[in-house]
Amino acid sequence: MSIERFQLEEIDWLFRRMVRKFIKERDKVTVEGITLPGILILQKVMRDGEQKLGDLAEELDLTSGAITALCDKLEKKGFALRRRLETDRRTVMLDITSEGRSMLIRNRDVGQNSISLLFGSFSQQELDAQKAAFTQITSNLEGYADNIMNLVKQNAEQPSSNKPAREVPTKSNFLSY
Repeated sequence: MSIERFQLEEIDWLFRRMVRKFIKERDKVTVEGITLPGILILQKVMRDGEQKLGDLAEELDLTSGAITALCDKLEKKGFALRRRLETDRRTVMLDITSEGRSMLIRNRDVGQNSISLLFGSFSQQELDAQKAAFTQITSNLEGYADNIMNLVKQNAEQPSSNKPAREVPTKSNFLSY
C-alpha cells in the first residue's frame, strides 16, 4: 500500500472517529432537559422569528424525523409552540415561548463555551487551515453518494473475470470501506 493511500485511510478513519465522538459527546449534554440540537433550533427561532419546520431541518442539517422529535421535547418543556398554517395545513411553523427565551438567556454562555472547548486551543493559522479543510470536504460531499453508487453499479455490470486484479490489501490499523 502506498504511503499516500495509507495516509488517506488514516485521515478517513480519524475523521469518522471525530464525527462519532463529537455526536456522542454532544448528545450527552442537555440544557434544562433539551439537547444541543434543540438549543440550536430555539436560537434560530429567537434570532429570525417563527420558522417552518422544513426550513429549520434544512438549515440545521436535521432529518424531518429528528426535527419533529426535538420539537416534541421543546413543546413538552414549554419552550416552543407549533402551529399549522391555515392556508396550507401541511406547513408547520415553530415559534419560541417566553419560557424558551428565558431559558436561552439563562444559558447564553453554553454555546460560546462549547465552541471554545472545541476550537479555542488552535492558533489562527490552524483555524484558517481547518476552515479551508472543512469547506473543501463539504464541497467534496456534493454528489458523493451518486458517484459511489455509480461505481457500485459499474462494478456490478462488469463480469468478475474482466475485473482487473486488485492490489492485495496490506495490514493497516484503519478500517477502510
